[in-house]
Amino acid sequence: MTTGENGSGTRELAGKRALVTGGTRGIGAAVVRQLLDAGAQVLTTARSATSAAPEGAAFVAADVRTRAGAQELAAAARDVLGGVDVLVHNAGGAQPHESAAAIPDEEWQDALDLNFLASVRLDSLLTPGMRERRSGLVVHVSSAAVRTPVGQFLHYTTAKAALENYSRGLALELAPFGVRVNTVTPGRVATPGGEATREQWARLNAAPGQTNAHDTPPLGREGRPDDIAHAVLFLASDRAGWLTGSNLVVDGGEFPRG
Repeated sequence: MTTGENGSGTRELAGKRALVTGGTRGIGAAVVRQLLDAGAQVLTTARSATSAAPEGAAFVAADVRTRAGAQELAAAARDVLGGVDVLVHNAGGAQPHESAAAIPDEEWQDALDLNFLASVRLDSLLTPGMRERRSGLVVHVSSAAVRTPVGQFLHYTTAKAALENYSRGLALELAPFGVRVNTVTPGRVATPGGEATREQWARLNAAPGQTNAHDTPPLGREGRPDDIAHAVLFLASDRAGWLTGSNLVVDGGEFPRG
C-alpha cells in the first residue's frame, strides 16, 4: 500500500471516473493530480489543443463556453471514461475593467457562458447518467470575490453568484437520486492566472505613485492550488457522503461569511 498526497494511505477513489474542466494549470491541475493520486481515472480539458494535462490524465480540447463544446466534451467523457462519477467544474475567469459601465456586452456574455452556463450545460448532459446509476458527485468552483463584489469585476462575480444559487437548487433536485452537488469557494490562491488578474486589478485601482500591497489572509499566507484540491478530494470521497448543497469556503479566513 502506498500513501498518496491525499494522506489517506488508500486509493479511495479507485474505480471512479472523473471529468475536470480547466485542468491543465493552477487549481484545476492540482485537482486532477489529487484525483489521480486517489485512484480515479481522470479526463480533463482546456480550450487549446496545445495544453498539457498532468501526467496520467486523458485530455481533450473543448470550449466549454458553448453548447457544442459541452456536447463534444460529454461525448468524449463517455468514449474515454465510459461515464462520469465525479464532475468538477473548474474552468472560469474574466478580465477586470475600470468600472461596471466599461464592461462590454460581449464580455458579460462571455463571463456568463464560462463561469455559469458552462456548468449548466455540462450538468444537463452528464447528470442524467448519474441519476440512472443513483450515484455521483458534482463540484462547482466559485470564488470568494462573490462576497465583496466590485463594479470592475462585476461580470465575473455576478456569474459566480448565479453559479452558487444554481448549485444549491440542483443539489436539492438530485438528492433523491443519490447524486450530491456541492460548491467549493476559493479565496486568494497563488496561481499564474490569478496573479495576472490581481495585478491588472491593482493597476486599475492605483493612484499615481501608490503601491498596491495585498493584506495577508488571517491564516498568514495565500492559498495554494492543493488547498483547493484537497477540498475537492474530500467532497469526492465517501467521507463527505452526507454533504450536498453545501458551499465549502477555502480562503484562509479572508472574506466575510453569510
